[in-house]
Amino acid sequence: MAQSALPTPAVPASFGAALRGLYLVRSGFALVWAILLFAIGSGPLLVPLLVIYPLFDAAAVLWQMRRAEAGGSERTAERVNIGVSIVVAVALGIAAGISPASALVVWGIWAIGAGVPQLLAAVRRRRLGGQVPQMLSGGISVLAGASFLLQGLHGSSALTSVGGYAVLGGIFYLVSALRLRPAGGGRAA
Repeated sequence: MAQSALPTPAVPASFGAALRGLYLVRSGFALVWAILLFAIGSGPLLVPLLVIYPLFDAAAVLWQMRRAEAGGSERTAERVNIGVSIVVAVALGIAAGISPASALVVWGIWAIGAGVPQLLAAVRRRRLGGQVPQMLSGGISVLAGASFLLQGLHGSSALTSVGGYAVLGGIFYLVSALRLRPAGGGRAA
């Protein structure tokens, strides 16, 4: 993978520890959410479950921004991620009421829209270590989003496929948490 020309802001040691904790929480949430999705499959709890995921994502990114002491340009990608996630929560609530295929289309658009800022933020934080999985996760999110979008446009009703997406995201967050470099520590990718 080519090195980015983007500047890497100085990051306080406490942010690295906070980021590790956040990644662990996000990993656990994604895995529990996917288990619930697979267990529910369909029914009245499906819509709230679908809406909760992007709202949790928005809250996690907002928490991360408030913990970071870096300024300006790094926060642009994160602000975009928060905005997209909130809009998607509303859109998922509406789309899931229309049809599972409509919900897949919205989920696909969101995965693409959230994957790009995730990738950009991880590239900017690469000196912390543990960001390669986040870069991969952002890139895979874009590809998976395109797949969900196409499935939805072709009328698929397999919403449980987004559960696999959440599991993979949870694994990437777990790996990132484990690979984050301790304050003043050695190199981790």
